[in-house]
Amino acid sequence: MNPTRHRQRPRLSLRLRRLPLNAAAVVTVAVCLFPVYWMISTAFKPSRDIQSDSPRLVPQTWTLDHFRRAVDADGFGLFWRNSVLVTLGAVLLALLVALGAAFAVARMRWKGRRQFMLMVFLAQMAPWESLIIPIYIISRDTDMLDRLPTLTLVYFMITLPFTIVVLRGFIGTIPPELEESAQVDGCTRLGAFRHIAFPLLAPGLMATSLFGYITAWNEFAYANFLIIKQQDNRTLPVWLSSFQNTFGTDWGATMAASTLFALPALVVFLLLQRHVTSGFAAGAVKG
Repeated sequence: MNPTRHRQRPRLSLRLRRLPLNAAAVVTVAVCLFPVYWMISTAFKPSRDIQSDSPRLVPQTWTLDHFRRAVDADGFGLFWRNSVLVTLGAVLLALLVALGAAFAVARMRWKGRRQFMLMVFLAQMAPWESLIIPIYIISRDTDMLDRLPTLTLVYFMITLPFTIVVLRGFIGTIPPELEESAQVDGCTRLGAFRHIAFPLLAPGLMATSLFGYITAWNEFAYANFLIIKQQDNRTLPVWLSSFQNTFGTDWGATMAASTLFALPALVVFLLLQRHVTSGFAAGAVKG
């Protein structure tokens, strides 16, 4: 009997067994990407094609008028700056605090460590929408409404538990012997962590940064409830609602603005994608 034929049969059988999984993966990707494609294609369609009773899947004619109208809308540059400041502030603050907390949990043994992590997990599981009213009342009573630092602190609070969990798991994958060897050579504990462990944390830092960025960049509810009177302090998700008026919704400009709004998140993901998978995997496995 031909041994090559025996080797080919298991491979063919394996491919046949994987066929349903591959088909399910293709369908899932198509379902997830189709709304994004529809948003982008609508942004380039002329208004007459958007309002057509039989919209086409692929635009026959293309236009940039909707993008010009979105960029020229009142407050585009201002709200873009507000979103960038709030997002970067929340991400950097969460990384700074979470790095210290994750190091303390992963490397040190102290009373209440398990209870602390339990509280972090409970905070991560809490639905943040349910805290809108308490946060609004606290912000009102402390005269913190209509201020960008308030949004920054709220987004920091939302992203902090997840950041601690992932970084704690990632620090746990780094052998402590590396830091101990550096301490034997004369480094302090902080110096050993900074020179040895911190450079190895790049994937975890990138993964948590991406999560925090997307969370803060896309958040709408808190930005809409906490910024009421000072319209100049609103962010881009709230600005998108400005294309709705008493005469209806300008779908072309809305889709063009949404496309511009999604571009920074896409760029950040493409820049960090090599580190994201390993960062999430390390944070999920060890701990």
